[in-house]
Amino acid sequence: MPLPEPGPGDRQASPWPGTLDLATLLDVLENQGVLRRAQVVEVLPAGERRRRVLDRQRQLDQGDEGVPVSAAEVLASFGLVGADDGTAVSELRIGQTLAKAAGMKLQRIDALRLDAKLITASVSRAYARRNCALPLGIEGGKLVVAVDSPLSRDVADTLAARTGQPVELVLGLRSEIIPAIDDTFHFRATLRGAAADLGEPLTDLGNLEQLVKLGQTGREVEGDDRHVVRAVDFLLRYALDQGASDIHLEPKREQALVRLRIDGVLHTVHQLPKLVFAAISSRIKTMARLDIADKRRPQDGRVKLQHQRPQGGDREVELRASTMPTAFGEKIVLRIFDPEVLLQDLPGLGLFPRDLEHVQKMIHRPHGLVLVCGPTGSGKTTTLYSCLRAIASPQLNIATIEDPIEMVIEAYNQTALQPKVGLTFAGALRTLLRQDPDVIMVGEIRDAETAHNAIQAAMTGHLVLSTVHTNDAPSTVARLVDLGVQPYLLSASLLGVVAQRLVRTVCLQCREETVLSSEQALALGLELSGEQFAVWQGRGCAVCRDTGLKGRTGVYEVMPMSEKLRRMIAESADAGRITRQAVEEGMVTLREAALKKMALGLTTFDEVLRVTADIDS
Repeated sequence: MPLPEPGPGDRQASPWPGTLDLATLLDVLENQGVLRRAQVVEVLPAGERRRRVLDRQRQLDQGDEGVPVSAAEVLASFGLVGADDGTAVSELRIGQTLAKAAGMKLQRIDALRLDAKLITASVSRAYARRNCALPLGIEGGKLVVAVDSPLSRDVADTLAARTGQPVELVLGLRSEIIPAIDDTFHFRATLRGAAADLGEPLTDLGNLEQLVKLGQTGREVEGDDRHVVRAVDFLLRYALDQGASDIHLEPKREQALVRLRIDGVLHTVHQLPKLVFAAISSRIKTMARLDIADKRRPQDGRVKLQHQRPQGGDREVELRASTMPTAFGEKIVLRIFDPEVLLQDLPGLGLFPRDLEHVQKMIHRPHGLVLVCGPTGSGKTTTLYSCLRAIASPQLNIATIEDPIEMVIEAYNQTALQPKVGLTFAGALRTLLRQDPDVIMVGEIRDAETAHNAIQAAMTGHLVLSTVHTNDAPSTVARLVDLGVQPYLLSASLLGVVAQRLVRTVCLQCREETVLSSEQALALGLELSGEQFAVWQGRGCAVCRDTGLKGRTGVYEVMPMSEKLRRMIAESADAGRITRQAVEEGMVTLREAALKKMALGLTTFDEVLRVTADIDS
């Protein structure tokens, strides 16, 4: 059914031009086969009452800022099931049906790809909210604008006249468009307010290529201005809502960049004026209890935040702040340590049943050494914290030695290294043994003294958990021997080794089945012998930011100690022999574990190749 053209009378009667009423929306969905006539008859009389209830709730939640509820939101609230395929008639499903009926493209809003400068230059906040219109970018010489109704055709004429560019309308969801408008305009307003408050500085002492503009004056940058505080709060909340693991604030020659690392990939999300960046960096350093006057020396600090989840409820999140002088100023990186990520149950890490059983047996032994290995960023810290969580009890004295403390947990006795006063891994571990510990977690074994002390602790009645930077489980043995550990001591104390990597998972919203090509199979060392190997991949959508990947899971290689392996270690067997014996005893290698996850549809060929490229297959 073609959608009707809105007449002049319709635009004058509604304060929100271009919105569909419920009757028209139901008619479209019925004609498209999504709803049955009986469902339409049931919903229509109750629609107005439901709209008033939802409007009142939104007014209570958002005050005067609340945008009236759309017909699509009202219909989605009934929880209907589609007559054609039995799936929920959600706001997204309604949008897809409307787009098909109107011959428009449905565009999900990716907050990380919005151009705040373009948006604020094209529309005012009042106009954008009133018409639910969000400029997305320039494509093919046209300004692409997302609207929530196919009837919003007057928006194209208005914005074309305002910007001097032809406008192409795409359909979006009001629940995504309005928050994006509010966030964009609020943040830009804080930046403008901060710039106006701060004025222009005379020089930028942090920039090695400073261009001095004569005749300008200004006051010293402050980190406690109201607009600056609001801008920092916005950045932190935004990063947490997006599931970022790191926030990078990077000064450049003319401006500064804000980048977020999400699922291991960096995304540029904002560009800041250099002056405002200086104030924002001062605010962050103040929050992290760093010296704001010292910009020439690296500093480290911590921030603890209370953050309200998008789905409701509060959570406490820790940030670790690190500053570093660069050519254009002081770069700041905030690492986000979320208890919901770091403190997971062991079954939630992604271990296969056999490997999970072996790890549980290792960590429930009264004494011995358990090692977790892998490169930086492979999730070793999360695995260690999950192991501690699995064995923690009031009857155990659990102590950790970390550099620095990743997550402050009251149940453990945590110690941070302080090399300036002689508190190193080895020194702290030596002292800790006089503190009657039951379980000791050492952040990393990186030198001979730490390795020796960890072995001694494991052999004298303590369970020791630590990490080593090696590629796979068998090579960890060789690494400890290289650090000076006697093979016979290692064979007597080692309980097992867990090697790991993190792979990105296939987006559940846009995944589709495909098959491996012969070239891909050859790259992975697979022999298809004429058969097709079915795998999954993501097409790309707004949920996964067009990457086809959303979230991450662990890939593990678990090598528990057996009597044969202990004898081989004591006899100084090389890593190759140890690998062959461990595989014979049932060990699943990292490459094999990654392939199993690919076969299960959890990850992709590219991810398997990426994380196992440094491993001999």
